Amino acid sequence: MDEVNGEPQAPSSGPLEQFLILSKAAKGLAAVELIKDVLQHPQIFVFAELLDQPSITDLSNNPDHEPYFRLLRLFAFGVYQEYIQNAATLPPLTPAMAAKLRYLTIVSLSSRTKRIPYDTLLKELSVPSLRELEDLIIEMIYANVVSGKMDQQNGWLEIDSTIARDITPDQLGAITTVLTDWCDNCDNVLANIEQQILLANTMKIDFVRSKGELDAQISKVKTNLKTAVQDLDDDVVNSGTPPMGGREMSQMEKLKRRMQPSSKRNATPSSSKGSFWKNN
Repeated sequence: MDEVNGEPQAPSSGPLEQFLILSKAAKGLAAVELIKDVLQHPQIFVFAELLDQPSITDLSNNPDHEPYFRLLRLFAFGVYQEYIQNAATLPPLTPAMAAKLRYLTIVSLSSRTKRIPYDTLLKELSVPSLRELEDLIIEMIYANVVSGKMDQQNGWLEIDSTIARDITPDQLGAITTVLTDWCDNCDNVLANIEQQILLANTMKIDFVRSKGELDAQISKVKTNLKTAVQDLDDDVVNSGTPPMGGREMSQMEKLKRRMQPSSKRNATPSSSKGSFWKNN
């Protein structure tokens, strides 16, 4: 079984493939022996393909061989307690078979909860002691059937991920519904993303246009200022007006003076001496 990013993956079809090829020619007792070998194989945990093989299906029509067909079906879809309830009509389990069926039972339990209490495991797996249960869990983790850890303080097995199990035909409807809902949600998310992209592109276009208009206005103001300053310099040169206060006016002072009303520019400050003689 392969492992990716530390998580157990579904076993490859390699080990099962050779049994599928053998099953095409296996009949009767040969098919029964093939089933025994598959159920004990340490790397095979899915069985639906083998169940669909004509030579295996034919076993259900033979009273002597039919129990092995039901046993294979139990490993594909069932749990350990189902074997206990029907043990009288099913073939006995070898230790390897019993361990594998218990592994598969834990995988099924994990589909309902990721924290499985030890009490539940002891009951569902028919394990006589906590020590044997913990040994079983350790072996299962090392076999990469599940990824998780034992929480002895709280008394439960915490599951992170597991291999996949076979599904029965009546489960296909529910799976199809879940996948359809998931696809619909993906379509809604994609449509929302496309709307956000269109909105972002519109905002970008508006920003570029506004920036262009602002740059044009700034350029126009700069041009007007340069023209005003140049005209002011020309007026000063042509009029021969001496600089104020025995120094040259700065360009800003010239511009301020030019912007003042003509009445203020031409007003001459009254002399205090003149005011005295006039009053007298």
